[in-house]
Amino acid sequence: MGEQRNRWNWEVSGFEPRKTTSEDHNPVAPLVRRYSISAASALAHSELTKPSVVSKVQRLKDKVKLAREDFLELRQEANELQEYSNAKLDRVTRYLGVLAEKTRKLDQVALETEARISPLINEKRRLFNDLLTTKGNIRVFCRTRPLFEDEGPSVVEFPDDCTIRVNTGDETISNPKKDFEFDRVYGPHVGQAELFRDVQPLVQSALDGYNVSIFAYGQTNSGKTHTMEGSSHDRGLYARCFEELFDLANSDSTSTSRFKFSVTVFELYNEQARDLLSESGSSLQKVRMGSPESFVELVQEKVDNPLEFSRVLKAAFQGRGKDISKFNVSHLTVTIHIYYNNLITGENSYSKLSLVDTAGSEGSIEEDDSGEHVTDLLHVMKSFSALGDVLSSLTSKKDVVPYENSMLTQILGDSLGGSSKTLMIVNVCPNVKNLSETLSSLNFSARARNSVLSLGNRDTIKKWRDVANDARKELYEKEKEIEDLKQEVLGLKQSLKDANDQSVLLFNEVQKAWKVSFTLHSDLKSENILLVDKHKIEKEQNAQLRNQVAQLLQLEQDQKMQIQQRDMTIQTFQAKIKSIESQLNEALHSAEARSTGSEGPGVLSPKATGDGLDSSAVTVTKKLEEELKKRDALIERLHEENEKLFDRLTEKASLIGSAQASSPLSTGMVNVQHRDQGRIDNSNYNKGRSMDAIPLPLAADKTDGTVALVKSGSDKAKTTPAGEYLTAALNDFDPEQYDSLAAISDGANKLLMLVLAAVIKAGASREHEILAEIRDAVFSFIRKMEPKRVMDTMLVSRVRILYIRSLLARSPELQSIKVSPVEWFLEKANGGRSRSSSRSSSPGRSPVRYVDEQIHGFKVNLKPERKSKFSSVVLKIRGIDQDSWRQQVTGGKLREIQEEAKSFAIGNKALAALFVHTPAGELQRQIRSWLAENFEFLSVTGDDSSGGATGQLELLSTAIMDGWMAGLGAALPPSTDALGQLLFEYAKRVYTSQLQHLKDIAGTLATEEAEDAAQVAKLRSALESVDHKRRKLLQQMRSDIALLTLEDGASPIQNPSTAAEDARLASLISLDGILKQIKDIMRQSSVSTLGKSKKKAMLASFDELMERMPSLLDIDHPCAQRQIADARRVIEKPSADLGSGTETDVAQWNVLQFNTGSTTPFIIKCGANSNSELVIKADARVQEPKGGEIVRVVPRPSVLENKSLEEIKQEFSQLPEALSLLSLARTTDGTRARYSRLYRTLAMKVPSLRDLVGELEKGGVLKDVRS
Repeated sequence: MGEQRNRWNWEVSGFEPRKTTSEDHNPVAPLVRRYSISAASALAHSELTKPSVVSKVQRLKDKVKLAREDFLELRQEANELQEYSNAKLDRVTRYLGVLAEKTRKLDQVALETEARISPLINEKRRLFNDLLTTKGNIRVFCRTRPLFEDEGPSVVEFPDDCTIRVNTGDETISNPKKDFEFDRVYGPHVGQAELFRDVQPLVQSALDGYNVSIFAYGQTNSGKTHTMEGSSHDRGLYARCFEELFDLANSDSTSTSRFKFSVTVFELYNEQARDLLSESGSSLQKVRMGSPESFVELVQEKVDNPLEFSRVLKAAFQGRGKDISKFNVSHLTVTIHIYYNNLITGENSYSKLSLVDTAGSEGSIEEDDSGEHVTDLLHVMKSFSALGDVLSSLTSKKDVVPYENSMLTQILGDSLGGSSKTLMIVNVCPNVKNLSETLSSLNFSARARNSVLSLGNRDTIKKWRDVANDARKELYEKEKEIEDLKQEVLGLKQSLKDANDQSVLLFNEVQKAWKVSFTLHSDLKSENILLVDKHKIEKEQNAQLRNQVAQLLQLEQDQKMQIQQRDMTIQTFQAKIKSIESQLNEALHSAEARSTGSEGPGVLSPKATGDGLDSSAVTVTKKLEEELKKRDALIERLHEENEKLFDRLTEKASLIGSAQASSPLSTGMVNVQHRDQGRIDNSNYNKGRSMDAIPLPLAADKTDGTVALVKSGSDKAKTTPAGEYLTAALNDFDPEQYDSLAAISDGANKLLMLVLAAVIKAGASREHEILAEIRDAVFSFIRKMEPKRVMDTMLVSRVRILYIRSLLARSPELQSIKVSPVEWFLEKANGGRSRSSSRSSSPGRSPVRYVDEQIHGFKVNLKPERKSKFSSVVLKIRGIDQDSWRQQVTGGKLREIQEEAKSFAIGNKALAALFVHTPAGELQRQIRSWLAENFEFLSVTGDDSSGGATGQLELLSTAIMDGWMAGLGAALPPSTDALGQLLFEYAKRVYTSQLQHLKDIAGTLATEEAEDAAQVAKLRSALESVDHKRRKLLQQMRSDIALLTLEDGASPIQNPSTAAEDARLASLISLDGILKQIKDIMRQSSVSTLGKSKKKAMLASFDELMERMPSLLDIDHPCAQRQIADARRVIEKPSADLGSGTETDVAQWNVLQFNTGSTTPFIIKCGANSNSELVIKADARVQEPKGGEIVRVVPRPSVLENKSLEEIKQEFSQLPEALSLLSLARTTDGTRARYSRLYRTLAMKVPSLRDLVGELEKGGVLKDVRS
């Protein structure tokens, strides 16, 4: 019921539109108008409408009674629903308490289980650490990179997984080969994944709380950076170690234990550490690394997943720079800090995993090296020497470890020695050129490993293996026990989840009960509202039907008037013909009389006269026949329109089925016709216009051969109940239903006040919507009522100003218009000076002028009043100082000034612009300031004024404002009021600007040249979008016919010509079709085999496309010619390149995917034809546009023998681009080797070609495959 009280009440007491002809009562006029109706007429009108008021009061009482009964029923239902909801809520609350207790117990069991698991986890970590310690806290791996091209044979061998054998090439000794033993040795065929399998236990140890450091050692170009960073398709230790840490942390984390990770990255160059993450921001937390005497502060950035870790590494590498020579003499260290916290045991641990990509180990200094480079090498040699000393001291178990000899060992001191684990991966080059550096690296690593073997000699290895096996068995039992406890925890968590799900279900049930009760309550409230809205919709449909029938009847009446005019014209012509015939007979008689008595020239005169009369008669007869034909055609057209009208009205009446439609159709049509005829006769809007001037929407329907009776749903704007009510009220207002002008004025002014009230009620957010919804109805109502002069012109002005300001709010161009100041419109009566419009041409003012003549000011006729002796005595008796006394303005003078102001404002467009662009309060303040400056004798204070608390200046400024407002809303037929004329100019200016803007955009697009099909489609889409917007704007202009139409026959809005843009759009459409046909032809050529006849047909198709070139503009010719020429070249290739039918008859295709790491992966399909040749199918290009799949026969590797690199590239140009990318190398020999390996890879995927591959290998064709 509260919602009903807050609803906007559109029923106004005293105003009830007449629904039927039987209701003939007059509306009550309770509102007192400020102008146009006297008090006596209003009193007489109220006495006549008392019976109507009594009946309305009785109806209201009945409605209130029914509403009270409905309220009691609704309140009873609400109470019942409340009791039901309370009972259900109590039951749910009790059940939720039980669930909460059960949840608490489950949480307690989970915490106890976590406490039992924690000691087992610690024991597992201890055993795993003991296992790693038995293998050695310092371990050394050796890795050999593959040979590059043109590096010669390899000098290293791999007898077993722990030994590397180097051929020193020293022939002076009996065995030039030297063996080095390490914990693990990897050959060139070993990938990153196999290497990481041996590194993974160290990552697990770092997660268990022990510091771990991993060094990549070796000379430049030995593969250190590849080991650490890897590539996009084969990741290195950086990414793999963090991913392993992240996965292990996720599997070991519980509800009471958490792992957190952060990363620091720094570069050690010339014994100086540089933080590579310092540019990430000073707000990040910092960490100290190193000994208390020598340490560095580094920014540590928190990472939560592998993607963030990759992002941090990428930012650090970018901050390192691009100086390759500097990279070779600097150490890059990436440290992952691991923080562990257990809420049950209170355990907090910190460990770190350091990954070091060391500088190049080569220490040879050449003569041409610069001093700076020599310094860099010396620092590198010093750091390596210190690192070797530290590792040697640790493996030898010396008491003193020289950490302080280098910044590298100082920073990583806590990761070298003690319980920490250290791994050094030695990277060596297998070629002869780097033999000395290889031996140096191996000797350095062997020194760090062989000082004291962690496992003892080989005789005791078996003993240590037994110990390790026992430790593994014990570790396995502990892990099994931990797994059982985890399963128990998972079961408890599942029980807790089920309890939570039941709680959620009960809560949802309560929510549904509340929603049902609220929905029922809302439905009961809104049922009556829906019925009222349905009635309004039916009423609106009936009103629209009546209006459109009236338009059709008016059209029929206009056609009848045209027929009558033509009949009158025919009668006039017939009278003229009769007079001409009589004149002709008289002339013939006179000529015969004169011919008997005269000769010579006199004989020729009658003949000439007769000829002239005959020609005149023939001309008149032809005109008469033409007019008769036009009349017959018009009568026949009128009959056809009448038949269509009768059919449509009959169909619509059968669909509506209402009581009003059941009445005789002819009576309704006649009533509507008389009423609309009265409207047209009372309006001077159509004065001076031709008979065939039809409104734009109706004319558009006529061109289609039909006339729509009801507007389609798509043409309707967004409607509201307020807008529907106002639209119906404004359209249904009929002055003929009222007895007097006073009643008509009262009803019309109430409607205008309802419009203003609706806009105020809507607020600023919805003001534009409701104004747009009732726009046509408001303007039609004002035009209809203007000739009667019964509307309050101030109300008309306020409505006009609302619409103009709504237009201003949406148009920055109109907002920039500057208007004349208020001083130009005010003038003292004795001043005798008018404001010249020449001031408006000053700089900074808008070029818009609202009048052609000069601006004359409104003369304020006020004179000082002389004080008489009697008034002086009265002032003296009252105790008022005569010097401070000010003259007062009487009420009669105010009314006089107001009437003069109204006369001054009628038709004044400049003053209308001032009202629109200036707020009312500001305008009144300016008028008051001008009065105070020019009339000093007026009373200013409120105590001296006759109006009580209002001063004389306030009264005068209000009178002038009211007079101007009333004058601006007054119309002078046939012209409308000044504000209406200003609205037309503003609307015309906005539409013209928008059309010109679209014209400029389309012109720019029309001059752009397209290079390919994508640009053609883009240009076409852009031009079509601009054309759509222009058509939409024109449609909006047609719908704004009420806004853009003036009574004085103003010029219509000119639509800029778009012939050039339309021609370019048509050309682009044709060009798009040509390009699509070219694409289809090329797709056919790439998919199927091309024979001579088919190739000839395709070339003929290209010739047909060339013949369509004249339909394109000159700007589009180059694009079409280029595309046709490229396609023609592809089709005209020799048949050997395209493959014959026997070359491409592949029974089965095998698919291979290749990933080079630099481009997106691409797919190659391979198979064999009947000639046992390798056939591939792939996209023509790797990048977009790919050009579709092509089928090619792959030549055998023997074809490339004795060919240069350019000749090989020419050979590959006939094949798909993917195969060229996989085959081409920097040299000719490298290309042949790559192509041989690729050919073997592709051929081995085809079962029928495997024997061929074996034969080619035996014959030496694929000799480069195994090298």
